Amino acid sequence: MPEAAPRRHAVALHRPALAGVSALTLLSDHVFPRHAHDQLGIGVVTQGAQRSWSGIGQVEAEAGDVIMCNPGEMHDGAPLGGAPRGWRMLYLDPWVVERELAEEGIRLPELVRPAARDPVLAGLVLRLFAALVQPVPDALAVEVALLRTLRHAAARHAATPPRRTGTSAAVAAARLALDAAPERPVRLAELAALAGVSRFQLLRGFARELGVTPHAYLVQRRVRLAQRLLAAGETPAGAAARAGFADQSHLTRAFRRQLGVTPGRFRAAVGEVRGRAPHSRTHPPGN
Repeated sequence: MPEAAPRRHAVALHRPALAGVSALTLLSDHVFPRHAHDQLGIGVVTQGAQRSWSGIGQVEAEAGDVIMCNPGEMHDGAPLGGAPRGWRMLYLDPWVVERELAEEGIRLPELVRPAARDPVLAGLVLRLFAALVQPVPDALAVEVALLRTLRHAAARHAATPPRRTGTSAAVAAARLALDAAPERPVRLAELAALAGVSRFQLLRGFARELGVTPHAYLVQRRVRLAQRLLAAGETPAGAAARAGFADQSHLTRAFRRQLGVTPGRFRAAVGEVRGRAPHSRTHPPGN
């Protein structure tokens, strides 16, 4: 039998000059499972192509396309054609986006569509990316590039939420419980009783409305909790314990599967960003 082609997965975490923003470059044939981010994601596919599931269904993006994801929006991603795909991606905390677009009266969520063929926006995103990761960033250039990028994305690609009945009360109740304490062990029967439905009804509701099972949703919430703990300086072992994972290796597998990097690399990159705090704008007081 012929040997399987070697996997390719290379991720570079950059040190952006703006608080509330993270940046990465990726070249990978990794298949990302359905997951969500707390930030607004916007980037450009630099090579290859990808198919992904989103709130509006399956979408495809190829080199030159802009890819976007709203905070909390479920999505996945797989390469097309068997070759790795690459992108440059920025993740912006919601407060950054809200601050920049406040004068326009634009609010989150449902800011952007999952993919767009827009050379103007692609150029804006790449210029913003370059400005953010300069060794000695120009604060004014970053501010101008950020505002132009978000304003164009909002003006040209603001998403109209699909017509749907909304999240059912049962699924909403279960999600609220999982969001409130993702580190706590929980049984499906407990969630179903809390939601007032059968276990199967809850499973079906999650699959229909979120595209994932309650367990997959819980793992995502635990990964996002671990992200916050790591960003605050916690060790990977400590983050694993506090986020509800069985051990550090369990966290590492889930973290890498969803985000493409290990907890250790993520923590190191965030630590480097903190070391560049003098170049960063200040987070609004009280947030």
